[in-house]
Amino acid sequence: MGLNQDFEKVLLSEEEISKKVGEIAEQINRDYAGRDIFLIAILKGSFIFMGDLAKRLERPTYIDFMEVSSYGSAAMSSGDVKIIKDLRCSIFDKDVLIVEDIIDSGKTLNKLMKLLSARKPKSLKLCSLLTKPDRREVEIDIDYLGFSIPDEFVVGYGLDYNELYRNLPYIAVLKRSIYE
Repeated sequence: MGLNQDFEKVLLSEEEISKKVGEIAEQINRDYAGRDIFLIAILKGSFIFMGDLAKRLERPTYIDFMEVSSYGSAAMSSGDVKIIKDLRCSIFDKDVLIVEDIIDSGKTLNKLMKLLSARKPKSLKLCSLLTKPDRREVEIDIDYLGFSIPDEFVVGYGLDYNELYRNLPYIAVLKRSIYE
């Protein structure tokens, strides 16, 4: 089966994503003028977004990665955050920007923000390419947001289903028959 047959539709084109990443980068460049930025990409989904965003930042930029899990063996998030890969550098007294691919319930990110706040950064902000407000269970302040999308299963541009489709340059809605 070809890739295109796995999707209901392309939700966001490569061009739409690129334009939005540029707009977000411009805003970050204005907001962080004269300051270094410490980017934390939440793996695995945000690696493509963070790479594209970082290339457009005009500030000295530190980059590190975290991998967290809150799912265990369940299909739904428990909200209990387990750090699988922690930061290699201290964020104490740094201007930190968490870069996320998508925010659903908000439970995991809420706990992660509290964990990182305890490390006493100078500032801690959040940048997410996507949000699904219809799935939100915990209120999350998103400082830089790409797109608000409907509650559909999306893949591409870093987002996956069973580790597939991350490499797509666009974001598509996966057919229900693939994941149900």
